[in-house]
Amino acid sequence: MREIILASTSPRRRELLAKLGLKFKVVESDYEEDMSLKMTPKKLAAFLSKGKAESVAKKYKKHLIISADSFVVLGSEVFGKPHTPEKATEILRKISGKVVSNLTGFTIMDTLNKKVISRTVETKIYIKKLTREEIANYVKSGESLDRAGGFVVQGLGALLVRKIEGDFWGIMGLPLFDLAKELKKFGVKII
Repeated sequence: MREIILASTSPRRRELLAKLGLKFKVVESDYEEDMSLKMTPKKLAAFLSKGKAESVAKKYKKHLIISADSFVVLGSEVFGKPHTPEKATEILRKISGKVVSNLTGFTIMDTLNKKVISRTVETKIYIKKLTREEIANYVKSGESLDRAGGFVVQGLGALLVRKIEGDFWGIMGLPLFDLAKELKKFGVKII
């Protein structure tokens, strides 16, 4: 089997891909994401993940490349990483008491055979009605700044979430069930 490359330095994606028992190398993509592109959020997630894979593919000609991109959507509004406490507070106020979608686009690219699959997996997340104090305390925790949508379900942010419908691993950044299913089409059998 050819070498697999994870085109992401995300510790969560690295941890998730390792759960499948695959040997892989991590290579950072230098792709510049543009969240303002005029396309549906589902298409945007797949498009951004493909851009990350293509960026890494320039240097690796006989590999399988896996990339992903995740963000949160409310209606037609896309929320990436807030990066500042002010932006995190604004996002959390908007999604309080709402059902949001976590979209994770992923791409598998065979650079030798020029075969590419890009898909988007949607998971619904039911956010509880948040008080101003809960939002302020959560933002102070620091957990929200580098997470799409300003929260993370595998930490303190679990207390913000009433219910999840769909792929939990997709929320963490790599939808393992769908990824494994698509990897079979590239000759990678996991179980």
